[in-house]
Amino acid sequence: MKNIFHMDFMENKDLMILVYVILGILLFATLLFYIVGKLKPQAKLGELKARTKSWWVMATLVLGATLINTTACYIAIALLSFVAFRELYSVLGFRESDRRAIFWAYVAIPIQYYLAYIKWYGAYIIFIPIVMFLFLQLRLVLKGNTTGIIKSMASLQWMLMLTVFGISHMAYLLSLPNLPNYDAGGRGLLLFLVFLTEINDVMQFTWGKLLGKHKIIPKVSPNKTWEGFIGGVISTTIIGYFLGFLTPLSVVQVVCVSFVLSCAGFFGDIVMSSVKRDIGIKDMGASIPGHGGVLDRIDSLAYTAPVFFHLVYYLAYPSVC
Repeated sequence: MKNIFHMDFMENKDLMILVYVILGILLFATLLFYIVGKLKPQAKLGELKARTKSWWVMATLVLGATLINTTACYIAIALLSFVAFRELYSVLGFRESDRRAIFWAYVAIPIQYYLAYIKWYGAYIIFIPIVMFLFLQLRLVLKGNTTGIIKSMASLQWMLMLTVFGISHMAYLLSLPNLPNYDAGGRGLLLFLVFLTEINDVMQFTWGKLLGKHKIIPKVSPNKTWEGFIGGVISTTIIGYFLGFLTPLSVVQVVCVSFVLSCAGFFGDIVMSSVKRDIGIKDMGASIPGHGGVLDRIDSLAYTAPVFFHLVYYLAYPSVC
């Protein structure tokens, strides 16, 4: 049983602080919406309540997989990539002749995560950007259908880079070696990344609702405002400073990294908004009540995960990796 459930995180003060923070925020939000609903029945809280329920489920799964069983966390993140890839595939309109190449793209998902699991960084970092890039183009060409092949080549590789390569950096955080005087380890880094990315979305949404007047790119995302973006960046940077104990970074480094993460999260969000606007859909799916599809929730992570990984890798691990 000990090989399946690793409860050592309960002895790690840093990890437990974040667990209490996340559960405290969710409990506060749940009670707040319940009280407001009782006092003001006319208030339109249906979407917020649905989102809160979804966050309870998502937080439980993320915390459980990350803290209790690291191997399960690799599998859970791989499944996120699989579902996100499938959601994109279902809306991008691939040709019938692309199916064989799509199959091999699916095969690449477990291979990419296995490379992260065994900590083979050299193979991990080139597998999708180079190996699959060269192989998939050839597989499409061998089918003999050149009509629309450029769109298929570009779309397929972009899907892999976004939903698999980008997201898989979350898994490789767990494979980073332990450092002296740093107890949180890869689990702390992963939780820092996920929490800060999601709180950045919340803060930008909140500040936008409260103060938003000046739109940034109305043709792409009409609800994004400069007030929401700046308020979210400042809030996220401050929160990142207080959660710096989850990382091996210095105070200056964690502030800078938090700032960059907040910007990267915004970029990931608007990139996916532009894709959905081009296709003419509101959500990538309906698998998460109140949130749309899986990709609608991890679009920011597809950008923040590789940015955060390589910043931490460069700043804290150059001598050991």
